[in-house]
Amino acid sequence: METATDTSEPTIAAPGAASSVGARRGVRLREGDLAAAKALGDACGVGPSAAQVMLHRGVDGPAAGRDYLDPRLAGLTPPDAMADREVAADRLARAVREHETVAVFGDYDVDGTTSAAILGGILEQLGADVRVLVANRFEGGYGFSAPALERALATRASLIITTDCGSSDHERIASARARGVDVIVVDHHLVPEEKLPALAFLNPHRPDCGFPYKGLCSAGLALSVGAAVRSAVGSSLDLRPWLDLVALGTIADVAPLDGDNRRLVKAGLLRVASPRARPGIIALREAARVRAGSPVGGIDVAFRLAPRLNAAGRLGDPEITLRLLRAATLSEGRMLAARIEQINQERKEIERRITQDAIEQVEDIYGPSPDGGIVAVGQGWHRGVVGITAARLVERFDAPAVVIALEDGVGHGSCRTPDGFSIYDAVHACRAHLSKFGGHAAAAGLSLDASKVDAFRADFDDACRGMRAVLPALDATPWIDVVIGGDYPLPTATELAALEPVGEGNAEPLFLLEGAEILETKIVGQGHLKLSLRAGGRVLTAFGWEMGDLAAELGSTVDVHGSLRPDTWRGGDAIELRIGGIL
Repeated sequence: METATDTSEPTIAAPGAASSVGARRGVRLREGDLAAAKALGDACGVGPSAAQVMLHRGVDGPAAGRDYLDPRLAGLTPPDAMADREVAADRLARAVREHETVAVFGDYDVDGTTSAAILGGILEQLGADVRVLVANRFEGGYGFSAPALERALATRASLIITTDCGSSDHERIASARARGVDVIVVDHHLVPEEKLPALAFLNPHRPDCGFPYKGLCSAGLALSVGAAVRSAVGSSLDLRPWLDLVALGTIADVAPLDGDNRRLVKAGLLRVASPRARPGIIALREAARVRAGSPVGGIDVAFRLAPRLNAAGRLGDPEITLRLLRAATLSEGRMLAARIEQINQERKEIERRITQDAIEQVEDIYGPSPDGGIVAVGQGWHRGVVGITAARLVERFDAPAVVIALEDGVGHGSCRTPDGFSIYDAVHACRAHLSKFGGHAAAAGLSLDASKVDAFRADFDDACRGMRAVLPALDATPWIDVVIGGDYPLPTATELAALEPVGEGNAEPLFLLEGAEILETKIVGQGHLKLSLRAGGRVLTAFGWEMGDLAAELGSTVDVHGSLRPDTWRGGDAIELRIGGIL
């Protein structure tokens, strides 16, 4: 599914340490424990502010703290109990030895393209004859569709591997096997009750899968399958060069950044930022204006790199993204990145128009504060951007949202949700109206006949209202992790980098700077606010997106909250504040 970033209350909280001590003018404050923070910080080599964030994320002692700050690949969960892993490895090893043609087919989003690139690349390095393909949103849609099956069969492959899709594609998999082609499914989406007719089905969500860590996305699973094949053929191939793609796929797919994912993504982000990164990643960094030599964090991937990787698949052919990830030279990578940048600019303009129309529609139908679930529908809306628009509706209305593009009598929709609400369960409750659906708790996709939109809208609203009635209230008011001042100093850039990767399940920490001295105020770009502040005995820059109109209201000091990040322009241990709000 598609990119989002969680800056709400983390899913893992320190026992007795993350309760609210009351709201303060639009924010909620987590309860701090200075003595515990100092003790943990001293044991782990960080200051009390960074240590307090760790306490709020459930880190409960020095050993856990050291592992949180420096998660090693050696600590990955042993994969032996993963259902069908050995079966898949043996079949793929045979394909390598006998030089069979293997078709690797991935979905069209970042997780799908990265997992296909990972598994395709590893198999090629092991000596297999590989054809790597990705789904097309406009020619078959998501998943292993009938057109996708025909594309895979056209390669004359004797073995097909689906990545990031296949769990619900029983008919196509059965058809392939009836034509003498084995199918291996590598996926992480929720598993239907009907048994899948694949030779091997690797998905941690299978009820009979003994692999204990359930958070891997398809990119992480692809790496694990690659490791199993490497072992089966007796190779010593180094798999670390594919960790960059695991990091991109994991963050983009909003997978939890805990456990095995934290270990994989931490190592992968170092490769994304490395001067020796793969050519396509270097070109992507350049296009996104990620400064060479600067660290790359979870927010950089979620909001700068992943949207660009998704752009081609949203508006046209995701093959461009796959080619970028597999580019052999920097010149090839730059050519593809330039094309992706052009497509991404087109995507932004289309998404802006559709989002505005969707907001107006929701307000007309549901009012300003919906208490159930919202559905926005548009004839001629570009189905490639409805997922982004759904995320925008969630941000604005704090409600589960579905956005549907109608075309030729068929609706194609994407679904997003606030943290703590399973959108998959809500959509599943309305499945009688749908021709196709799939996804997970945080995001889903669906298709339906245009004549069923009204009935779906009514049932979805009812289902969400019923689910919300028994859940804690959905509340997007930001939680402040640390109030800077006194014994809580500003964290250093090094400490902020050590808290990475941040995102789903490990929320980016938010800080409140009370009474910060304003040294300089500027309006930059298209109405953005830039401040120079003195707080906690240090000088830092603060940037507020589209907040320039607040400049005239500021005095000599300000109470301001937001996220702190390394200041890559000033370098060294300088930090900057991305303003979330001014109190």
